[in-house]
Amino acid sequence: MAYENYTKTSQNFDLTRRPIGVEILLGCFATLGRPLSELVVLDAGCGTGSYSLQLLPHIGRIEGVDVNVAMIEHTKRKAAAIRVSPDRLLLHEARIEQLPFADRYFDAVMVNQVLHHLNDDVANGFPQHRAVLKEFARVMRPGGVLVINICSTAQLDDGWWYRELFAKAYQRCKQRHIPLPVLTTLLAECGFSHRGNIVPTDAVFQGDSYWDGTGPLRKEWRDGDSVFALATEQELKQACSQIRQLEQAGTLADYVTKQDVRRREIGQVTFVHAVKMPSDRDDI
Repeated sequence: MAYENYTKTSQNFDLTRRPIGVEILLGCFATLGRPLSELVVLDAGCGTGSYSLQLLPHIGRIEGVDVNVAMIEHTKRKAAAIRVSPDRLLLHEARIEQLPFADRYFDAVMVNQVLHHLNDDVANGFPQHRAVLKEFARVMRPGGVLVINICSTAQLDDGWWYRELFAKAYQRCKQRHIPLPVLTTLLAECGFSHRGNIVPTDAVFQGDSYWDGTGPLRKEWRDGDSVFALATEQELKQACSQIRQLEQAGTLADYVTKQDVRRREIGQVTFVHAVKMPSDRDDI
């Protein structure tokens, strides 16, 4: 399900990666019309738990699943460090297309920057995405909220200042991302009603680290963005050489600013808000 070794990158992932859009997730969950403190939420592909831990002060219980045990262990350490009650954050090693939960178990599901890690068959209509969405629908109560944190095609094209330096890697990454219109169609086919998309144009995944023009030169910085795992050694070497040339010429900061203009208009991420529609089975 992944195209990089998260057992290694989990050690550095939080150094430059931020859980952006937390307020959007809470806003979507609030449309359920119940106190957030009563909700049971699934964090599908929870990674290092950044989203879960940010949301937990507001949510009754969160259960996270991830296929990588190193990510889960990292989350456990972070939770223990801030004394999170173990009955409010439960973690499971599992695949998101094979969830270890009963039907209609969750009030809401969030999946943050995970779907492009599926080993899907793009030419045949994203069958793995379909399977995952059906599994989400299975474990959600009727009327439950699904929020998918994903990048649009335009965001992958122009949402990062270093996009042109790693153009081939981004092209490979874009091929793994389901286009938003296709995702909307699959949502309807899997029992969801699409309520809209939200784009936080002022938010960047890497926080202040995003503006560090020399960041891609360092592995610990690159570990916060999985696109770098799709670059070949030669492509990485060439991009780093270009960065050093810009730095030596004193134009690196200007390059970052210029290449970031489009991102300020389109953002880096889109939150897709959907609701599980009732079905005949829900009357059983």
